[in-house]
Amino acid sequence: MLEKKHITGIILAGGKSSRMGTDKALFVLNGSTFLDHIIRALEPLVDDILIISNDERHSTYNLKRVRDTIADAGPISGLHAGLTNSATENNLVLSCDIPLIETSMLEVLLQNNEDDIDVIQLADANRVHPLIALYKKRSAEHIGKALFDGERKLSTALNGLNMKTVLVSDGQAAALTNVNTPMDFEKIENGNTN
Repeated sequence: MLEKKHITGIILAGGKSSRMGTDKALFVLNGSTFLDHIIRALEPLVDDILIISNDERHSTYNLKRVRDTIADAGPISGLHAGLTNSATENNLVLSCDIPLIETSMLEVLLQNNEDDIDVIQLADANRVHPLIALYKKRSAEHIGKALFDGERKLSTALNGLNMKTVLVSDGQAAALTNVNTPMDFEKIENGNTN
């Protein structure tokens, strides 16, 4: 497995959280913010963590905060900013709306790392998760070109990169749960991740 000093954690926390109605990154689950949960999952595996956000409130974490490359341009802009500002070739990229993520799931990405693969993403039976993935820094150029050409759909921006998808078991899928709405949050609070 890769050494910590060769991996950066990148947390995308710059979204508008319009479906949630408030900043998802600062939502509290079991006494900790979503950001706290994600940072704890990353820390054993990385040497550095970047929070990609234009929100000053995210500066309270003792981590480097980086602004989106282009404001209000979606996760592509945050991803580009993170990869551009990373000092390592290997980067664990996570959205801020996955508070159940576990270090063991991120280790799966590292175990599947290959030099010639640009992006290794997790998937469950229902969907692919390009924002629970290991990105090579070199993919920033490709993503940046799509961004500056006006592309805002992440899956389209990733077309042309050498990608690998790792399917997790049904028993592991709960850790990948996205929380986008108050109803989603209520489900995970009650232990329902289906």
